[in-house]
Amino acid sequence: MSQGPLPTTASADAPIPAPVDPAARPPTSFLLAALRQAGDRRASQRRHWRGVLASRADRYGLEPSAPARWAAGLFQEHDARDVLELGAGQGRDSVHFARLGMHVQALDFAESGAEAIRAKGRDADLAGSLEAAVHDCCEPLPFADASFDACYSHMLFCMALTTPQLEQLSAEVHRVLRPGGLHVYTARTTADPDYAVGPAHGDDMFESGGFVVHFFSRELVERLAHGFTLLEVAEFEEGDFPRRLFRVAQRRSEASPHPERHEGA
Repeated sequence: MSQGPLPTTASADAPIPAPVDPAARPPTSFLLAALRQAGDRRASQRRHWRGVLASRADRYGLEPSAPARWAAGLFQEHDARDVLELGAGQGRDSVHFARLGMHVQALDFAESGAEAIRAKGRDADLAGSLEAAVHDCCEPLPFADASFDACYSHMLFCMALTTPQLEQLSAEVHRVLRPGGLHVYTARTTADPDYAVGPAHGDDMFESGGFVVHFFSRELVERLAHGFTLLEVAEFEEGDFPRRLFRVAQRRSEASPHPERHEGA
């Protein structure tokens, strides 16, 4: 194998490279400020969501969402038994999966949401098939590798999560899914009427009604599919407004290694 030309030795007369100007590097203070801003936004959104979920029981109704009904059919078709729901809210979709015989672990970062899900499980005699816990999805998922057959979330991915945080979350979903496991999520798109309307937070995030929303492009969907095979990317509308969303269905590759975790604000 040819190794190419050997590097030449600089002559004594060669100019000495100028030192790198420290001012050209991003200042540490700038990076720290960005991290603080992301942390403040995250804390603010957590408080906002806790207030929203605690203010009214069954805020989003008792019937399962249309994406959950679609996902349930896909999960049944592939004999998925153990299902993880992220950002489960007050549990209308979690209950739907459990009633179909799936064992559901629901996570939400609001205690009022998790408690509402537990109450629904007790009332529907689903306590053995429906569990709920408080968890911030910016942190590693609290489960061992290959714990679930499927993962589902409705508009969790389009919350105030930066692209690096979304990549980290996608890697965690990949990790806890079994080979061949299914991942279905929805996210508002850049075709949504609210896109680029409210205060901008960078990274295609805009504020609307107190909520910071990360609007998805098709390119972002494909970027987050690392380690997965995309089965479907469907566009749909929801609500009277209406919101415009992607419904993404993907399968964890049978032998793919876990994607590397991405650290970032």
